[in-house]
Amino acid sequence: MAAQFGKGNWLVAAKMVFCFVLFLVPLTWAGRVTVNSGATSSSSSSQNLEVKKHLQNLNRPPVKSIKSPDGDIIDCVHVSHQPAFQHPELKNHKIQMKPNFHPEGHSTFGESKVSSNSKPITQLWHQNGRCPEDTIPIRRTKTSDILRASSIQEFGKKKHRTAPQPRSVEKPQPDLIAQSGHQHAIVYVEGDKFYGAKATINVWDPKIQQPNEFSLSQMWILGGSFNQDLNSIEAGWQVSPDLYGDNNTRLFTYWTSDAYQATGCYNLLCSGFVQINREIALGATIYPLSNYGSSQYDINILVWKDPKEGHWWMQFGNDHVLGYWPGPLFSYLSDSASMIEWGGEVVNSQSDGQHTTTQMGSGHFPEEGFGKASYFKNIQIVDGENKLRAPKDLGIYTEQSDCYSVKTGSAGDWGNYFYYGGPGRNSNCP
Repeated sequence: MAAQFGKGNWLVAAKMVFCFVLFLVPLTWAGRVTVNSGATSSSSSSQNLEVKKHLQNLNRPPVKSIKSPDGDIIDCVHVSHQPAFQHPELKNHKIQMKPNFHPEGHSTFGESKVSSNSKPITQLWHQNGRCPEDTIPIRRTKTSDILRASSIQEFGKKKHRTAPQPRSVEKPQPDLIAQSGHQHAIVYVEGDKFYGAKATINVWDPKIQQPNEFSLSQMWILGGSFNQDLNSIEAGWQVSPDLYGDNNTRLFTYWTSDAYQATGCYNLLCSGFVQINREIALGATIYPLSNYGSSQYDINILVWKDPKEGHWWMQFGNDHVLGYWPGPLFSYLSDSASMIEWGGEVVNSQSDGQHTTTQMGSGHFPEEGFGKASYFKNIQIVDGENKLRAPKDLGIYTEQSDCYSVKTGSAGDWGNYFYYGGPGRNSNCP
């Protein structure tokens, strides 16, 4: 399977598969109702009922609800009532409340902070309460959240084929960049079997130009080819006005087993991911954030495969095992991953005919260094012996280095690290 990711064969051959427009600004459901104002009232009623039914599926009856300072409602839902168990593969699933194994070396996590005057990373809703035992925190979905999507079916999903596909050519063709809509600045490792990945990720609040654009920093754990069968597990932080209705920096996860076509979603916005942790809410605001030239903050994320049960687990920081993606969700990842990627991604919609000014990372280029540019540090993979180790033969990939770029290094407590990101449009990136 690893041969599918050879640097000189499929990388170039598959690129034309991705040449289609992803980010024409869609009409929202609300817009459709306005445009079709002459349609029958029964049609509008049907749409309203569909939205209401979807909200009922997502928003399970809470044991307790907490109002976050940012306007979110966090519902504390009994662990057995979460959306995961609506998945056909999980109808009779028995919840696993802790992993059988951790990778050797996972205790090397540091606190989620950098400078001595920093506070540990937390989530904003914690200021107003915590969820009780036997419940999990779920960010409540609002009607307005669904109406911002192009359809109910697309709500909570990425556009098709958005995992970065490193290519052997030094500079991709400009038309490919314009049509794909996504741009990346990543490092990656391939050509082996991987059973997890880890990173400490610097957290910022990049500026987003258009509501239909986003900026994120994450890990990708990939299996299969970059065609219709791609399996992906993803975790990190993102700013996405379309998804959340604001510009807050939020913790997120994602999964797909068919290259973002019909399966998977962000966070708990569909069935799949099984959460066991009552402290951390997927999709909730991260606090505090890094400031340019001042205090720096980062989060620790570890994803690994339990060799006994076959589930892919996620840990946040030292203490929070959040839950797992059950093995039956996947095809290729039911065995192992064949590529790991770390880095940033933005949407470049070119709404005014120019490159977006949406920022990646801190919005500053890697050359500016610590306190100014965003970083990943202590990047590691989990090998076949269930051990965390440094990745070998790291590759670098970015579509337009004058817009967003990457700079790698290795040193002491930081292990393997890289700075990444950029401002988007500038004098060298028109």
